[in-house]
Amino acid sequence: MNLPGAADLAAIQLTLALAATTTLCLLVLGTPVAWWLARTRSRAAGVVGALVALPLVLPPTVIGFYLLLLLGPDGPLGHASAALGLGYLPFTFAGLVVGSVAYSFPFAVQPLQNAFAALGSKPLEAAATLRAGPVDRFIHVVLPLTRRGFASAAVLGFTHTVGEFGVVLMLGGNIPGKTRVISVQIFDHVEAMEYGEAHWLAGTMVVLSFLVLFLLYRRRSDATF
Repeated sequence: MNLPGAADLAAIQLTLALAATTTLCLLVLGTPVAWWLARTRSRAAGVVGALVALPLVLPPTVIGFYLLLLLGPDGPLGHASAALGLGYLPFTFAGLVVGSVAYSFPFAVQPLQNAFAALGSKPLEAAATLRAGPVDRFIHVVLPLTRRGFASAAVLGFTHTVGEFGVVLMLGGNIPGKTRVISVQIFDHVEAMEYGEAHWLAGTMVVLSFLVLFLLYRRRSDATF
């Protein structure tokens, strides 16, 4: 098994940066959506919930294809980003972040939604009787009591982003040092019949994913006792 080269290390660095940035965006964007889904009685909740969960059943290439159209020069979001001076997002790191957030969104929203639903309304009502405002209640009551939900959302969002292939390839292409992530780098090694390099990267992903999920499930099982 060959040691990683410069291209492999660059792909690892880019993937970790993408996963970290995506995870932060998922928590910021997913928290209000999960809170609304957990507490609303609106008839629109079914539609919103279905849209959030849609990436779970759609092929990643489908998501990447439509994002490519939306963010490209002829797409409405592409026109908007160009008008704001951001340029066109496809085949850029920012475009990878947008695609990763869209693809991993349910992996962050669903753990948060479950945590918010399990919290119930009694802790919030008790805090309200002490004249705590909505923001104060969320920061000092909701966040501490649902921290495991946030941890699960962060871990699942991070690891899912690390393992992406179809979305990032469709939206970001295969530009070394710019959009070539680990999964695409493995694909390149296999195409070139460089199985030693592919084994190294693939094995690293297997071990990393297993360790992260093992720690997550171990923490969950410890919390039940």
